[in-house]
Amino acid sequence: MSMISEERPSDSPYIETVCRGWTVASGSSVRPAESHWHMVIVKVNGHVMPLVVGSLPTSGVATWGEGAEILWIKFKLGMFMPQFPAKSLINREVMLPDASSQKFWLHGSAWHFPSYDNVETFINRLVRDDSLVHDSVVSTALLDQPQDVAERTVRHRFMQTTGMSQNQIRQIERAQRAAAMIEQGTPILDTVFETGYFDQSHLTKSLKRFVGKTPTQLIPVNASV
Repeated sequence: MSMISEERPSDSPYIETVCRGWTVASGSSVRPAESHWHMVIVKVNGHVMPLVVGSLPTSGVATWGEGAEILWIKFKLGMFMPQFPAKSLINREVMLPDASSQKFWLHGSAWHFPSYDNVETFINRLVRDDSLVHDSVVSTALLDQPQDVAERTVRHRFMQTTGMSQNQIRQIERAQRAAAMIEQGTPILDTVFETGYFDQSHLTKSLKRFVGKTPTQLIPVNASV
């Protein structure tokens, strides 16, 4: 194993999950599409690199070097940084400038690097500073709740906040749900039915695009198709 990691949920209304990991050797793996964006803090060889990492519309390959400690903050859909248009971050990462060995610059202020245990406090401060903003139109739409907003406005807000359309996000979420079902032992044809794909071919195409694996590759050892 070239990387070890642990993840925890968050009680913050702004954060999806918090994860930290250590790379014990260089390596690579297939990574799925990701509709959420992240703030990532990488420590390697005594140097700290704060990154804003955009969403990933399709699957790909992630690679890493040895000896890094990494903190991932995964934000809830609807959160965004006004100074980083979400559409411009698609498939990209932006390194934030250093302010000192313990701080970085963001939105005109110097911020201490967060730790795995104090992420929520750090994020609350960003929200109070308006460096991090919540778009309730997006989060409400994702919950399929009614709101007095024109469809055109909703589409614009999705692109502004996430860099993707609501339909793209739904496709990624469905593929992730299907992959999880197969990995948990649900037969492929049952997964097709439960997740609303037309047929197995449709499921396969979606999983290859958004998860990077075919249904057969996801089947647990000793499970039946």
